Amino acid sequence: MMGANRIGKTLSGSYELVCHLTGRYPEWWEGRRFDEPINAWAAGKTNETTRDIIQQELFGKVNAIGTGMIPFDDIIGEPKYRPNTNKAIDYATIRHVSGGESTIGLKSYEQRRGSFEGTARHVIWLDEEPPQDIYSECLLRTATVDGIIYITFTPLEGATEVVRSFMDQSEYRV
Repeated sequence: MMGANRIGKTLSGSYELVCHLTGRYPEWWEGRRFDEPINAWAAGKTNETTRDIIQQELFGKVNAIGTGMIPFDDIIGEPKYRPNTNKAIDYATIRHVSGGESTIGLKSYEQRRGSFEGTARHVIWLDEEPPQDIYSECLLRTATVDGIIYITFTPLEGATEVVRSFMDQSEYRV
């Protein structure tokens, strides 16, 4: 979702991720559905913005876990926090309607491409435009499980390589 600032892109992104994590979709949902638990990532620009924006949308305020988009009853146990990050969540386990457990890991682009290597993911939500190398790495993480990636962002840096990859090249003009 590429659009202007302050129109609800992050809210929309978090809602979609929660649908996939829990397996609870609204009747009108025409998009991809996961009937089994998933492994997901949500990532933002920095550790702080991931904690203060993405984590807050999904889980609620730092001292009020369970007040965000993910219902309190669906958070299994206590989320695992990254050391020395003022309660930035590293990963959490979420109840899926199938009876299984989905996992969500929170990451940041400042962790660099290497931290996105190695594991398959069913869903990756990137909040704000990622560097090209991280976006390419995320594509690889979804390839073996037929997963999906979506990005919620305002193209503040113009027609970057990532932005151009979403545009119809025949209509793109410099």
